[in-house]
Amino acid sequence: MALRWRLGISLFVLVLCLIFALPNVPGISALNVLPDGKIALGLDLRGGIHLTLGVETDRAVTNALAIAGQDLRRLAQEEKIIVLRPRVVSGDNLEFTLPRAEDEAKFRDLLSGHFPQLATGTPQRGDAGQLRYVARFTPDETARLETMALDQALRTIRNRIDQFGVAEPDIRKQADNRIQVQLPGISDPRRAVELLKQTAHLEFHLVRDDVDPGKPALPTGVIALPLLEKSASGQENPEKRIALERDVMLTGEDVADARPGFDRMNQAYVMLNFNSRGGRVFEQVTGENVGRRMAIVLDGKVYSAPVIRERIGGGRASISGNFTTAEAQDLAIVLRAGSLPAPVTVLEERSVGPSLGQESIDSGLRAALAGAVGVALFMAIYYGLSGLIADAMLCFTLLMIVAGLTVFGATLTLPGIAGIVLTIGMAVDANVLIFERIREETRLGLTPFAAVKAGFERAAISITDSNLTTIIAAVILYQFGTGPIRGFAVTLSLGILASMFTAIFVSRAIFEEWARHCGTKGLSI
Repeated sequence: MALRWRLGISLFVLVLCLIFALPNVPGISALNVLPDGKIALGLDLRGGIHLTLGVETDRAVTNALAIAGQDLRRLAQEEKIIVLRPRVVSGDNLEFTLPRAEDEAKFRDLLSGHFPQLATGTPQRGDAGQLRYVARFTPDETARLETMALDQALRTIRNRIDQFGVAEPDIRKQADNRIQVQLPGISDPRRAVELLKQTAHLEFHLVRDDVDPGKPALPTGVIALPLLEKSASGQENPEKRIALERDVMLTGEDVADARPGFDRMNQAYVMLNFNSRGGRVFEQVTGENVGRRMAIVLDGKVYSAPVIRERIGGGRASISGNFTTAEAQDLAIVLRAGSLPAPVTVLEERSVGPSLGQESIDSGLRAALAGAVGVALFMAIYYGLSGLIADAMLCFTLLMIVAGLTVFGATLTLPGIAGIVLTIGMAVDANVLIFERIREETRLGLTPFAAVKAGFERAAISITDSNLTTIIAAVILYQFGTGPIRGFAVTLSLGILASMFTAIFVSRAIFEEWARHCGTKGLSI
């Protein structure tokens, strides 16, 4: 009864593997009765682009410090405390002035209650009695912001790629504030690189029309940025500049949604919807500055600077800049997916063409086929009919690997094909151990059934020990490896488990059934 159960389970697994593996065969995949899943091909087989991005996390800390300065001034104003000129100096120091010394105790309570992450120290007293503070983030807060910036950059890049429409991307963090991006099958690599590099750091500043932006020395609290103007041919004019207040009114973090649109002249622009906080601040700023211009700054360039005619409620704004339709769509994508918390730089870029990927597939398949044919011939010649059974188990093992890769959604890479080739040798190695053990038991005078039973039981211990150590090594490779190394570990692990199942479980059921009916002829082994 136990033998029949083993044969039934083996047949069930065979049918199940066929169901999941057949969709990978060209032509058969069109049948609607089979699952839709197929093995995903990696970058080295399918072609695409590989990027290593570096995230400037120190810039994220500087930006967070500037926002903290604006929030500090706003909260102090609500408490009837005047805070003057909060600005970031040297990248990690926030300077601001408290003109009324009698507000010091109240201001200290405000700092401890709302800004525990800021270390201020003892303020310097000026000639007029004002207090000058220099604050900076605590070490724990700085570490938290850097980690959060890397995580946010990873999430933002993943969102951008998802909206860009790349199938099966591989995006992961690496050491030294780096992010690895693999985009298989991408058709426009340059556009994808520009989409990922764009920081999309959106800011709203008030314009200082009373300041000449061409002066070599600008007043304190004023910056000059290039005003983006495009000619009819789409060329940018980088010469013209505009003077702005350094203080940021709103940032891209206050944007809830962004969509491309077209005006009456059929010119593309980007519509913005703010979140609740952004809408409230935007309405307040426009109400307090009617008649002034507000600049919309994206990645250090002023895209437009319209005049504020009235208080603007509803939390909506727009960005215009003579965009093409594709530029408006890409800008909406990066704003909708979120602005990067810090600039990113492309440290490494590699492209793999589809033809080179197909050549890798063909080479890998030829190597696997040559190895399988050579092993199959050797087993059939050296072990006779038992060798043919081992060849059938080898085909079963390969079928299980293909089905496993399909079910788990694993990505097949060129090192993964190498793992399959290695599995072919390891699968036959288990059969060789079993067959040689059966031969020894037969020479000792045991009946065919007893020899088969003893051979499998004693060889199974050695097979399990050796394969278990290999699986442990594969797990370590998967845990600490990246990309292609993980692909090798996945196929190797699946191959080992499949070969152990076919060699110890399926093959034993077949041999025991054969030994029961072979009579005096014995086994062909």
